[in-house]
Amino acid sequence: MPDLRSFSLQDKVILQFGGSGLLGRALIADLSAAGATLVVASRQAGVLATETKPAANLHLETVDLLDEASLHALLERIARDHGQLHGVVYNAVNRPMSGMDAPLAAWEESMRLNATGFFAAVRACGDVLARAGRGSIVNISSQMGVIGPNYFLYEGSAANISPDYFFHKGGMNNLTRYLAAHYGRSGVRVNTVSPGGIYNPVKPQAASFLERYAKMTMLGRMAEAREIGGAVTFLLSDASTYITGANLPVDGGYTAK
Repeated sequence: MPDLRSFSLQDKVILQFGGSGLLGRALIADLSAAGATLVVASRQAGVLATETKPAANLHLETVDLLDEASLHALLERIARDHGQLHGVVYNAVNRPMSGMDAPLAAWEESMRLNATGFFAAVRACGDVLARAGRGSIVNISSQMGVIGPNYFLYEGSAANISPDYFFHKGGMNNLTRYLAAHYGRSGVRVNTVSPGGIYNPVKPQAASFLERYAKMTMLGRMAEAREIGGAVTFLLSDASTYITGANLPVDGGYTAK
């Protein structure tokens, strides 16, 4: 029987990039509840401060993912204030494109954060973890990094089906495999979690979309944001010490068919 304490994040310092969105806020709640000393770095740390329930183990920081000096300064503050880093969750995303016909400048803007910013962050953090000889990085991808768009789902809606999201989530999945090989020699694990569609109770998706989407999943519904954190917590914890280079779908069976 496994030691259930290995699933806990107690005494672990975890850095989460991105926390202002629906999933980001759910991850904050889940990782905090799992016992982590959680540092959330976001461009909108001020907004998070007003929206997030205060907790002794939750710390908000501002970071510029496109500025390596800002990233290194963040990591130095974490080491100074909280001790050695144990894990990283990359959940930051920018979606400036409105569709296939969006200006090329919107594509370039998307790649700045979703490609360059992502790489800068995981490299800076991975190097810190590698020097310590252990740690776990969990990148939040999407089922859209595995499959193409199903336009049937979006008939009659104004949904944003943009090519950049499919491009950078697919790239994230494969770069994760590269990083797993690169940092594995230093005892650092790197994995992705790929959520399926998440129901938004504040701005619900169209009823026709929800009905069609439900028929596409084995569980017959969209995910709730709170259902993603368990997979992330597992991959950060000592219960998953022999898992690396993996992509864990949390999509109700959407991509299993």
